[in-house]
Amino acid sequence: MKQITSIQNPFIKSLVQLQEKAKSRKQSGTFLIEGKREIELAIKGNYELETILFLPELIAENDLNKLFVIPSAVEVTRIELIEINKEVYQKLAYRDTTEGIIAIAKTKSLQLSDLRLPKNPLILVMESIEKPGNIGAMLRTCDAAKVDAVILANPKTDLYNPNIVRSSVGCLFTNQIASGTTDEVIAFLKQYNINIYGATLQNSNAYHEINYTTPTALIVGTEATGLTQAWRDNATQNIIIPMQGEIDSMNVSVASAILIFEAKRQRGFL
Repeated sequence: MKQITSIQNPFIKSLVQLQEKAKSRKQSGTFLIEGKREIELAIKGNYELETILFLPELIAENDLNKLFVIPSAVEVTRIELIEINKEVYQKLAYRDTTEGIIAIAKTKSLQLSDLRLPKNPLILVMESIEKPGNIGAMLRTCDAAKVDAVILANPKTDLYNPNIVRSSVGCLFTNQIASGTTDEVIAFLKQYNINIYGATLQNSNAYHEINYTTPTALIVGTEATGLTQAWRDNATQNIIIPMQGEIDSMNVSVASAILIFEAKRQRGFL
C-alpha cells in the first residue's frame, strides 16, 4: 500500500494543480472527485477512475470495496489506492465537510456526435454560462427531470471545475453532456429536426403557450446578455417567462427549471 504524508510530494502538488487550473485538467485529461456519493455516481456513469486517495481515520481500506458497487466492466485492479494523512487530505479537499476520500478520474469526450438521443428528446442547451454554481444547479435539475441531454454552447467554464462537481452533487456524472460552438450546436439540432426554443425577451411567446411534446431543445443564456443573435434567428420560437416585478430576468438556473418542468408536465411526467 502506497502512502503519502507530505504536501510537498510532487504527485500531491500535481493534484493541487488539477483542482485549481483548467489548463492542468485539459493537459492531463484527468480531474478530482471528492466525496463518497460523487464517486459512486461517477462509477455508475462509467467514468474511469485511476486512483483513490483515502484518509484512514475516516475511511478504512477494507471498507472501500464495500462502499462502491463497481460495474464488471471496470477493472478494479487498475485503480491504485493511496493512503494519505490529514495534512495532505486538507490540502486537496475542496469542500468544508469531509468524508476522507478523493478519486482521480479521466475526463470524457464531450463531442456532439457521442450523444445518444431517443426519438423524442428533451434537451437543455446552456450558452456561455460562466458561473460554476449555476451550471451545477442546472445539472441537478436535469437529473431530477431526466432530461435526455445537456449541451454547453460556447462554454466559458471548464466542465470539470471542482465547483461544478460540488454544486451538481454528482449530477455531472448522471447527465449525458456534450459541448460545441453555438453554430455547431444549432447545426446538430437542425440535423435531428429538434425544435429550438430560445429563452429571450425579443419576439417571444409566453413559455407555457408552447407545445414541448415534440423533439425539444430549451436554450438558456447568461443573465447579463442573454442569448446571442444566432439563437434568435434560428429558433423555432423564442419564449419568455412572464414576470410581474421590476426586473426583467431571473437566475438562469431557476428559469431553466421552470422551462424544463413545464416540458415534463406536458409530456405526462406530472
